Amino acid sequence: MTATDPALTALSQGWCALSLLHGRIEAHIERALQARHDLSVREYSLLDVLSRQHSGEGGHLQMKQVADAVVLSQSATTRLVTRLEDRGLLERYLCPTDRRGIYTDVTEAGLKLLEEARPTNDTALREALDEAAKNPELAPLVHAVETLKAPVPA
Repeated sequence: MTATDPALTALSQGWCALSLLHGRIEAHIERALQARHDLSVREYSLLDVLSRQHSGEGGHLQMKQVADAVVLSQSATTRLVTRLEDRGLLERYLCPTDRRGIYTDVTEAGLKLLEEARPTNDTALREALDEAAKNPELAPLVHAVETLKAPVPA
């Protein structure tokens, strides 16, 4: 295969379209969350992921799992946790069975903010997808997003 191979070119164009769609959606949601709730998309995502933890077996996420879920490096996730902890939205504590482990929970204030921000996130997502669907090159990707089911954790 060469760089001018039609299969590579099509693959590259598809990747660019997906990247464009992601960027547009994220930027639209970011503006809405910042304006209404003083939250970034990453902060919202982190609060959302951590709010889904439970006290049962395997219910609390380790920092690496959290980082993977919000698609950030572990160090960036730790900085993000610290920022939200400083705002009173998260709290860290030692794992009761492994004193080396540190867990992070969403505080009542964090849960309240997340509850207030969730409709904003959902509305902004819908608006961004509707706008992108008007572009014939992005419409198939929008359809794919709308029909995807969440992956089942392994």
